[in-house]
Amino acid sequence: MPATRLDGKKIAAEIRSEVAADVETFVSGGNPPPQLAAVLVGEDPASQVYVRNKERACAKAGIASRLDRMPAATTQAELLAKVAELNADPAVSGILVQLPLPSKANGGTGIDERAVLDAIDPIKDVDAFSPVNVGLLMQGRPRFLPCTPHGIVQLLHRTGIETSGKHVVVVGRSDIVGKPMAMMLAQKDSTCGPTVANATVTIAHSRTSNLTEICRQADILIAAVGRPEMITADMIQPGAVVIDVGINRVEDKLVGDVAFAEAEAVASAITPVPGGVGPLTIAMLLHNTLMAAKMQAAAK
Repeated sequence: MPATRLDGKKIAAEIRSEVAADVETFVSGGNPPPQLAAVLVGEDPASQVYVRNKERACAKAGIASRLDRMPAATTQAELLAKVAELNADPAVSGILVQLPLPSKANGGTGIDERAVLDAIDPIKDVDAFSPVNVGLLMQGRPRFLPCTPHGIVQLLHRTGIETSGKHVVVVGRSDIVGKPMAMMLAQKDSTCGPTVANATVTIAHSRTSNLTEICRQADILIAAVGRPEMITADMIQPGAVVIDVGINRVEDKLVGDVAFAEAEAVASAITPVPGGVGPLTIAMLLHNTLMAAKMQAAAK
C-alpha cells in the first residue's frame, strides 16, 4: 500500500489564513501592518523567484513588504549599512537577507554571510539565524523558530503524527534545518505541544559511515542533506514517516533528497517535492513577521 502523501501546500494555506486573520486583528487594534524587509543582492534567478513568492504571500496575509535590491558588486560595508538602516527603521518588523550572497565567481565581493546575519537586530531576525535567537532555542525558550523546521513541526502536528518517544533521524547538519530541527524535536515541549517534541534524535550526514543502518532505525526520517535522491528505499524502515526537505533541480524537473517513487512504496507517510515542506517555510516566515511586530508594539 503506497504511503500517504503529506500535503504541505494545503497546511501552509491553513497557516497563512490564520496569520491573515491575526494580522487583521492586530491592525484593527490600532497598529500599523507588520512589514517584512527583504534585501536581495545580485541577480540569482532562484533567489528572485523566492523573494517574489514571499512578496505575494505577504500581500495575501495583509503584511507590508519592502524589497531592497543591491548589485552583485555590493561590498560588505555597504550591505552592513543597509542592515543598520533597516534595524533603525521603526516601520520594519522583520529583516530578511536573501541567501546565498553572490560569490566572487558570480561578481560578488566575498561578503561574510555570518557577519551580515549577526548584524540583524535579534528582535527583527525573522529567519531565526541570529546567535542570540539560536541560543534561546538551545535553552528551550525560543523567541523565533527557524521557518523550515517550525513548518515541519506544524506539518507533523496537523497530520496527527507524534514524535514523542519516537526515534527521529535527521540527515543533514546545516544551521538552517538540520541542527535546529534536531534540537526542536528533542525539547520537552513545542509550539504544538509535547506530542510533537520529546523525540530521541540522531543527526546523521553525508559522511556518516553506516548511514543506511542508522536511517533504517528511524520511525521518522527527515532528509535535509542537499543531495538529489540520496535517500533510497533500502534506507527506510518499512512504515516509517519520511520528510523530504530537499529541493534540487535535475535537468528539467525538481526532485528532493529522497528517491520518491521507491520510498513511497516503503514509507507509511511521505512529503512530495514540490508541494511538501517548501510552502510551509514561507507560511512560518509570515508567522514570525507578525510575532516580531507584536513584540515591537509591546515594547513601545
